[in-house]
Amino acid sequence: MQALFAITIFLAAALLFIVEPMFARMVLPRLGGAPAVWNTAMVFYQAALLVGYGGAHLIATRLSPRRQALFLVALMGSAFLLLPVGIGAGWTPPVERNPIPWLLLVMTATVGLPFFALSTLSPLLQRWFASCGAKNPYWLYAASNAGSLIGLLAYPVVIEPMSGLRAQSWWWSAGYVALAALVAVCAVVLWRRGRDVPVATTAEPIVWGRRLRWVALAFAPSSLMLSVTTHLSMEVAAMPLLWVVPLAIYLVTFILVFAQRQWLKPHWMTVALPLVVLPLTVMYGMRVGHSVVLVGAWNLLALFIGAMVCHGQLAADRPPAERLTEFYWWVSVGGVLGGVFNALLAPVLFRWVIEYPVSVALVCLLVSRIERPRWSDFAWPAGLGVGGWALGEWVRQWPAEMAGYAILIKLAVPAAVVFMLRKRSLRFGLAVAALFAAATWLPGERARVLALERSFFGVHRVRKDVADRFHRLEHGTTLHGIQNMEADQRREPLGYYSRIGPIGHLFAAWRRTGRPMPKVGAVGLGAGAVAAYAAPGETWTFFEIDPVVERIARDPRLFTYLADCRGQVRVMLGDARLSLERSPERFDVLVLDAYSSDAIPMHLLTREAARLYLDRLERDGWLIFHFSNRHLKLEPVIAALARDAGLSCRVQEQDTVSAENRARGVFVSSWAVMCREEAYLGPLLTDLRWRKPEQNRHTRIWTDDYASILSVWR
Repeated sequence: MQALFAITIFLAAALLFIVEPMFARMVLPRLGGAPAVWNTAMVFYQAALLVGYGGAHLIATRLSPRRQALFLVALMGSAFLLLPVGIGAGWTPPVERNPIPWLLLVMTATVGLPFFALSTLSPLLQRWFASCGAKNPYWLYAASNAGSLIGLLAYPVVIEPMSGLRAQSWWWSAGYVALAALVAVCAVVLWRRGRDVPVATTAEPIVWGRRLRWVALAFAPSSLMLSVTTHLSMEVAAMPLLWVVPLAIYLVTFILVFAQRQWLKPHWMTVALPLVVLPLTVMYGMRVGHSVVLVGAWNLLALFIGAMVCHGQLAADRPPAERLTEFYWWVSVGGVLGGVFNALLAPVLFRWVIEYPVSVALVCLLVSRIERPRWSDFAWPAGLGVGGWALGEWVRQWPAEMAGYAILIKLAVPAAVVFMLRKRSLRFGLAVAALFAAATWLPGERARVLALERSFFGVHRVRKDVADRFHRLEHGTTLHGIQNMEADQRREPLGYYSRIGPIGHLFAAWRRTGRPMPKVGAVGLGAGAVAAYAAPGETWTFFEIDPVVERIARDPRLFTYLADCRGQVRVMLGDARLSLERSPERFDVLVLDAYSSDAIPMHLLTREAARLYLDRLERDGWLIFHFSNRHLKLEPVIAALARDAGLSCRVQEQDTVSAENRARGVFVSSWAVMCREEAYLGPLLTDLRWRKPEQNRHTRIWTDDYASILSVWR
């Protein structure tokens, strides 16, 4: 019996956490590969889990064991109607409205019922296990989380690289059918051996203060997990591999704290928390984003320690088995509230990612039960805020070449003071919040921020430099556009788009062929720098998914590339592939310059996408790809794409630019150009800077059904 229930719960949890990234991967292309897709999906999953746990609690307390068995078998069977899971062609996201309601509706209609059925299983089967005579059903919670962890990690490492989405859906459906058979066997065991346990009369009463503490202890790590996920997705790429790592760490903490043997003592986690959190605040304030391994690893370490602290207290405070389903329900409430705060409320209420420091500070507040407040618990954080501001004003006067050291001192000195306040959780948590506030509003930083706006697709910031010459469009730590705002320099494209860079070579080569270029399409707008190459009489059409980006690019106080464009400029809002499918227009040059996080969205580099581009390209037209990024080697993917479509291709990857050009705002960049016949490349055939792409026979062509980045990770 013990093995039967453990295997069933294990399989249910594995299927639950395989379908999460799988279905998010299905819907990702329809929303431009935005990192927010995963956080929104997580809110749905957490809400469905909450409803499932609530249903399990009601079933366990209102129905006899035999009726529970009949109900659960019927519920599992009804979900067969929606198998295999998938998204129909009729689901099209809104263009100018927030797509979150649409995404939640899609998930409810397509995967809601199977997910609800799976979410009821773990608490209800543990309850059945107790009804059949087991004394400690809580160890099955560790088995459940182990199944969740294995299913979650298996998706990006094994399932996604080896099979397409269609095959994944069918195999998952087969696993669901096998699970339904196991549940039926468990129901037979319950039918024969189960007995009623009158919860209301045998269980100890639970006061509301205890329930609220369960909610808080579940809220903080849930919010922290989603914050770390957002951070990693924005800095690298929106993909299952980076989605599942924070969630896997989150699950590992549940496994460790609910295991029968405690491998990591709770006291160790309490001691480690300040040692991890305080360096994190310094990294946060210094905008460290160049070493994704270092920063990513430290963020994940902070998530692990913080979740261990909170989940450890949950495990220590768990009630008797008679209250098991209620306990899980309140823990689920906290998880849902954390997801709602991060994915639904924060993007609407705040212009920057405030949820990350809030979740870290809350974990610090919950490191132990909050003591009776003292006046010093509030005086110390307030003093830190004032002292940090004064210290910041002092180091602000330092020479520009010492700016990095100035910021480090401004953050490191207060962090050392905060470390001495770690003995009292209230004082420590408020002091960490004050430190994050100081790291966010560095002296002089606010004055240089010209625009700050947040949308479903991320946080966009426009900043000017100290000399008030350059305006920069930033998305996290990724720079998406730069312009010299001096009157005689405004028409000069900079950043990745400079005339001395690959894209400048391409447009110069096209002009030398003598062919007209009346129509140019560009997927991705950014600051609009590529529009500087337009000539009178030409029509340039930009396809941009984020309305906020268009507002920024059209505001002459921020950037003037579009206002100064010598051709006619149009901007079409919505996902580029959907917009191109609806438009019959054909282009002489089509530039693929869309970015989500630090890389091109995967659905823009597939076989189906390439066919669409060619359908919208004139016979002798050029298809140009911008594939600069810090973490992925995309040249083999582009080479496979060209080979599959029978196109001639040339690439140029800049290694360096001179110090003088860097000071002018010129960056290294990587570009590729494709066309139907090699002769159409004209002057590029004799330009040694342009070479044929490196071929890798092991690189599998990406399709809408299959795409994996493990093979192209740098």
